[in-house]
Amino acid sequence: MIFKGKTILVTGGTGSMGKIFVRRVLTGELGTPKKVIVFSRDEAKQHDMRMSYLNKIAATDEVIYRNFMSVLEFRIGDVRNYADICSALKNADIVVNAAALKQVPACEYFPTQAVLTNCMGASNIVRAIRENSYPVDTVIAVSTDKACKPINVMGMTKSIQERIITSANILNPKTRFICVRYGNVLASRGSVIPLFHDQIRNRGPVTVTVPEMTRFLLSLDQAVDTVFTALRDAKRGETYVPRAPSATVINIAKALISDKKIEIKVTGIRPGEKMHEIMVSEEEANHCVKRGDYFSILPMLPELLHGSEPEPNALTGEFSSDDTLLDLEGTIDLLKKHKLMVENVESNNEELLR
Repeated sequence: MIFKGKTILVTGGTGSMGKIFVRRVLTGELGTPKKVIVFSRDEAKQHDMRMSYLNKIAATDEVIYRNFMSVLEFRIGDVRNYADICSALKNADIVVNAAALKQVPACEYFPTQAVLTNCMGASNIVRAIRENSYPVDTVIAVSTDKACKPINVMGMTKSIQERIITSANILNPKTRFICVRYGNVLASRGSVIPLFHDQIRNRGPVTVTVPEMTRFLLSLDQAVDTVFTALRDAKRGETYVPRAPSATVINIAKALISDKKIEIKVTGIRPGEKMHEIMVSEEEANHCVKRGDYFSILPMLPELLHGSEPEPNALTGEFSSDDTLLDLEGTIDLLKKHKLMVENVESNNEELLR
């Protein structure tokens, strides 16, 4: 029961994954926490999230809330600000760093902003623990398949974040620093499926960049499962990767359109996009091992290699979204399983907001 009696800080806790993570932690499935702190810079999203837990409908329903007296606590702050980070994590046992600039085009236009959030934010967490000797047990950073052999700013900054977190183990021996890396999260804010849903509701066209483009597909709960598993099992410096299925963008579009008379329009690849995403590179395959339903990328730094017998490599080459593709029927089944077909999306979106 890894969360029993623990104080958990979630940076970027009002994001899609952050909200599901917080909700599941509060169910007590892995132990009842002492405190869950949602840390972000968006007061409106925090207010909406707090209201949903108070079962309120309108802002005027709320007269007073006892923020610091509740298990679920909200803090306004920015990972870019060192003082904000120090204030938030000084009593934390577990830190989940989900704060990020993650939109590929936005990061291409504003790379400095991506560096400040994705790199300096992680650096501030490490620095605060090191300089103040905060007794944080574990820091886990949420990364992306775009960090593997990156070609865009978002991926590059996330790749640097992984290295910042991994190397932090050397100078902070009392804290375990680990990462998770996963692909497209179905129905997360800003992902392709909500875009397709909007286009279908408006009778099209549904815009596809390149029909043959492939993407890993993971539900929000599977993303949280990956974080939970890494928190429970990962050793210092390891990066956990789910063995997720993948599909072509055209099959995702066709699955969502179903039998509706809606045009599909090919628009071409966008700046910074890959045809196929890679979760584990061929270089990383040389130190990638199997951990149940996950791969674990072992750290390269010799100081972080663990003394047990070497484990066999789980891969002989890179793990790409083009390796094992779902066909159209398989894509439809996956989307139905996660209730993401158009006829179910309204109730699904309402559930996400609760």
